[in-house]
Amino acid sequence: MNIDDAPAQTRTDGHPGARHRLSIAVVTETYPPEVNGVAATIAHVVDGLRERQHRVQLVRPRQRHDGPDGRVSDNGWVEEVRVGGLPIPRYPHLRMGLPAGRELAGLWAATRPDVVHIATEGPLGWSALRAASRLRLPVTSDFRTNFHAYSAHYGIGWLRGPIEAYLRGFHNRTRRTMVPTEALRRQLEAIGFERLAVVARGVDTRRFNPDHRSDELRRSWGAGPQDNVVLCVGRLAPEKNLDTLLLAWNVMKARNPAMRLVLVGDGPLRHSLAARCPEAVFAGQRRGADLAAHYASSDLMLFPSVTETFGNVTPEALASGVPVLAFDYAAAAQMVRTGESGALVPTGQTAAFVAQALAWAADPQSARAMGAAARESALGHDWGRIVGQIEAVMLGAMAGLAPTAAAAATTLEAGHEALRV
Repeated sequence: MNIDDAPAQTRTDGHPGARHRLSIAVVTETYPPEVNGVAATIAHVVDGLRERQHRVQLVRPRQRHDGPDGRVSDNGWVEEVRVGGLPIPRYPHLRMGLPAGRELAGLWAATRPDVVHIATEGPLGWSALRAASRLRLPVTSDFRTNFHAYSAHYGIGWLRGPIEAYLRGFHNRTRRTMVPTEALRRQLEAIGFERLAVVARGVDTRRFNPDHRSDELRRSWGAGPQDNVVLCVGRLAPEKNLDTLLLAWNVMKARNPAMRLVLVGDGPLRHSLAARCPEAVFAGQRRGADLAAHYASSDLMLFPSVTETFGNVTPEALASGVPVLAFDYAAAAQMVRTGESGALVPTGQTAAFVAQALAWAADPQSARAMGAAARESALGHDWGRIVGQIEAVMLGAMAGLAPTAAAAATTLEAGHEALRV
């Protein structure tokens, strides 16, 4: 039997302790070149699974740049299945996947994946869950976005209960749901979510690196060698709590007029923010090496959001050697140490956030001195380690192991052993 055609439980390279090559269907409503944290994270996961010699079938909506082909293979290791989609209201550069249950059921009935991983909870994700359930395929999922928290920022707070119920029903139909922090696990468990496994998000510490600092880029912002650049990265949207950013920036600017503010990202609030803060640099969306240079060329980052499930921009800034001021939750709570790699303030306490920003403006050199510790705090979150934990959760779901242990290295070995018998 050809090794690549063998069932998952017998696919090894022939020696004790060999890892299994799985066939994994990954379903996501967003993927690069779309620019957002979910798209970037899923791309890293797909690349990491392929590097671990798993076959990946990537199911995603067709994007504007795609050709007419519905299925595209990348050397046999990653196959893309492209389905229909629609632009997301207020974010026309992003697409929402349409239901494709019949197509996926036929596809997976003909060639069964070992596990289906659903990264987003939209119409495409729901149809994939139903198709996989009918075929009795093991399913894992990600809790990616606090839609139930976002509802309050768009004047539809009355929908929080129904959205929460939908998300709970969605994830409780899967064998494992991955969440990025222990705090979020406790929060979701308290409202009835089941079988939760904590798996942090990774960061590309080679791409996001202080070495990418650019004097030329800083000069384009009007910043001299000794001037301090304050950065904020993320969607320019109501759920990002940008009023707090502007409050903090106004006191910083009054204390230290030589400081510069750079906002990386785009969204529905861009024009109103530009009118309220005309001195800021609005850099728009940035990708790849260009984004890395924007991080590394700044000196301090303010991140006022309180609706993140994780907040990928926090580890990206830290890996770039940039200390972060944030509220004490999500990625910042895990990675930032006040006075060492940045500063944390109690969640929701705007006055404390503004006061810490003012302290940094009064003594910017002490804040900049935290850059080395910021970088060090991100090094333990490399993607190789994180993808190994994701693989462990998938194996645990296939073998019926306890989710609390699935992210541990010992469970990874136990999962392989359970599949051998």
